[in-house]
Amino acid sequence: MCGIVGYIGENDAKEILLKGLERLEYRGYDSAGIAIRNGEGITVFKEKGRIADLRDAVSDDVKGSTGIGHTRWATHGKPNKVNAHPHQNASDRFTIVHNGVIENYHHIQRDYLAGVEMESDTDTEVIVQLIGKFVDEGMTTKEAFSKTLTLLKGSYAIALLDAEEEQTIFVAKNKSPLLVGLGDGFNVVASDAIAMLQITDQFVELMDKEVVIVRKEGVEISTLEGEEVTREPFTAELDMSDIEKGTYPHYMLKEIDEQPAVMRKIIQAYQDDNEKLTIKPEILDALQEADRLHIIAAGTSYHAGLIGKEYIEKMAGIPVEVHIASEFGYNTPLLTEKPMFIFISQSGETADSRQVLVKIKKLGHASLTITNVAGSTLSREADHTLLLHAGPEIAVASTKAYTAQLAVLSILAAVTAEARGRELGFDLVQELGIVANAMQAQVDAKEEMEQIARDFLSTARNCFFIGRIFDYFVGLEGALKLKEISYIQAEGFAGGELKHGTIALIEEGTPVIAIATQEVVNLNIRGNVKEVAARGANPCIITMEGLQEDGDNHVLPKVHEMLTPLVAVIPLQLISYYAALHRDCDVDKPRNLAKSVTVE
Repeated sequence: MCGIVGYIGENDAKEILLKGLERLEYRGYDSAGIAIRNGEGITVFKEKGRIADLRDAVSDDVKGSTGIGHTRWATHGKPNKVNAHPHQNASDRFTIVHNGVIENYHHIQRDYLAGVEMESDTDTEVIVQLIGKFVDEGMTTKEAFSKTLTLLKGSYAIALLDAEEEQTIFVAKNKSPLLVGLGDGFNVVASDAIAMLQITDQFVELMDKEVVIVRKEGVEISTLEGEEVTREPFTAELDMSDIEKGTYPHYMLKEIDEQPAVMRKIIQAYQDDNEKLTIKPEILDALQEADRLHIIAAGTSYHAGLIGKEYIEKMAGIPVEVHIASEFGYNTPLLTEKPMFIFISQSGETADSRQVLVKIKKLGHASLTITNVAGSTLSREADHTLLLHAGPEIAVASTKAYTAQLAVLSILAAVTAEARGRELGFDLVQELGIVANAMQAQVDAKEEMEQIARDFLSTARNCFFIGRIFDYFVGLEGALKLKEISYIQAEGFAGGELKHGTIALIEEGTPVIAIATQEVVNLNIRGNVKEVAARGANPCIITMEGLQEDGDNHVLPKVHEMLTPLVAVIPLQLISYYAALHRDCDVDKPRNLAKSVTVE
């Protein structure tokens, strides 16, 4: 997710903006920029790459007490200096930073801006050009800003500067997060409170489709219809662990929202200077020397391992077995001469997995840990480590660590495949970028997922998840999420297994969530839906663009078929979150569970 900062007050804005952007670096980005407003107009600095590069580019001679800044991850247009934010209109009067995706930017460009030459390839530039056009036609800046907002479809968080209004930042949001921070003689704008915690702990929450005028002496909020809104600030009382939650009501919701940013961070972390996916040569050597791989994991990580098996076998052509850690330790299967073991663990402290690691090390077998925590026990004791780069995950119910595991496993499989001379047939970096955008669309669909939770799970005492191929494994994870935080008894099944016993449990009104993203079995899973519906079930169908039919409940953006689990799981995470919320459950700390299982 991109990051936004803004400052208006008495002090030099430049350093405040740069420090704010540095605090947002965890989100993942490919370029950054700031705009400074002073008596001579607006000066823009932007660079591809790190904020350190932007610091080097910012002139010490330019000073001003008003400014906006941005970290960008490319969605529309390549990651380069031209497409980096801020963007300006044709006359350079207006300057904008924007998070989100404007779905109808082509239509706006066609219908309103046919004669305007675009400098960039972004959807963002359409917004600022349109505002400039409306002002040229006689509107005030606020009128043009409001009018433009009514025409935008999609998600946005926006901060706008007007060269002719020195003491004003125009702000709005829809679906994307944005806050206004209050200070003594200054005010700030931030997409995350942590960006500005060094200067204020007082923040005002903004609601979708409000028009916000930020000046150093105060903040004005109104609806698009012009109705004034009064809202009291809240105090961000955050210690180091709270900072990870920001202003979210629960860690779990925050961590669900972070998944697009995590995906982009992983892509960056596993690319070399030539933007080619890479892992350490010694890991590749160990994988190629192995005659069989054994994935060892528990819970959510085990579900990720099931998908990882498919990635490694289908891409790299190496046989893989997946084992529940607690079973393997006491019931070790017959091993080949040269096995290698892959341990998947969010915390790197899972006791069941460590027991297996100790055992296989005594046998002299190679080992690799995939974890979110550098320096953890499994990381220290295994021969090799691949990090998830997901940032701290606090909620007991794993969300971003799961999708990070899938992404790293796909990269591991792809790089190994290339080393073995096998053709993938697709560009994984490009496809993971598409996945990140699709993830953003899913985390923005909270209202829809909350309604599904109300419609299907408000009074449910049990729920079934069904799917085939990858969707079956996603269903297992969806069932785990639902049961562990809402306490609804939930189970995931391969669709074809229903008739072999489980269908006996279907009663009138039993919710059955069917996932249908795999074209080869799309008709099969829909047949399974008809079977349960005929016996009184209440089916909810989540499908992929291109496979949808009338009556489906939710359609996922189209991504590569092998990568659908990364996107399909997010609605299930949100549905589980809202089901738990509606039942007054402790979302982040469900009963009887711990984040890291450090005992067998």
